[in-house]
Amino acid sequence: MYIIKVKGKAKIPDYIQLRDENFVLIAYFRADRPLKDLHRYGLEGKETPLAAVIEQLAFGKLQKLEV
Repeated sequence: MYIIKVKGKAKIPDYIQLRDENFVLIAYFRADRPLKDLHRYGLEGKETPLAAVIEQLAFGKLQKLEV
């Protein structure tokens, strides 16, 4: 799974994209909202490590997600 942080413009907030091994979009959520429904993506119970990854993630840089 891959993760990328997308910079918002003006009134559009920053977003996080989760993509599978074929780079198909599987999740798209606001970076400033609490993480919920992570069980849908196989990340249940990994809210804290995922929040830490999102915090230090640079905008526009695709990164392999390892939590």
